[in-house]
Amino acid sequence: MDKANNLELLKFILESIEMIKDRFEDISSSDDFMYSKDGMMKLDSISMRLQSIGEALKNIDKRDREFLLEVATKTYWSNIIKTREIITHHYIDIDSETVFMICDEKLDDLESKISLLIDKLSN
Repeated sequence: MDKANNLELLKFILESIEMIKDRFEDISSSDDFMYSKDGMMKLDSISMRLQSIGEALKNIDKRDREFLLEVATKTYWSNIIKTREIITHHYIDIDSETVFMICDEKLDDLESKISLLIDKLSN
């Protein structure tokens, strides 16, 4: 495992989560994404960051399949990586409700798991 590169990728993921949270701050429902230019821009930019998070996790997983499993199950990570696949290859199928749910319900948990992994690499 390349600790330096994994650490960089994990820090990138944390940075992306913070950007998503910042952009999501004024969104109170999935409809908020759909009814203004600003909302659509936020949906697009958040989707790109979610895609980048999935790509970073995919790269970490390729290098060391066991590393991510130290803090969550294979299914947990697989679902995030699959989200990246959907955004990349089926962007037209992305709906605002799914992006809203990810931002509203899943990001804090992911942030905490990524922080744990950074701590493991930093020690």
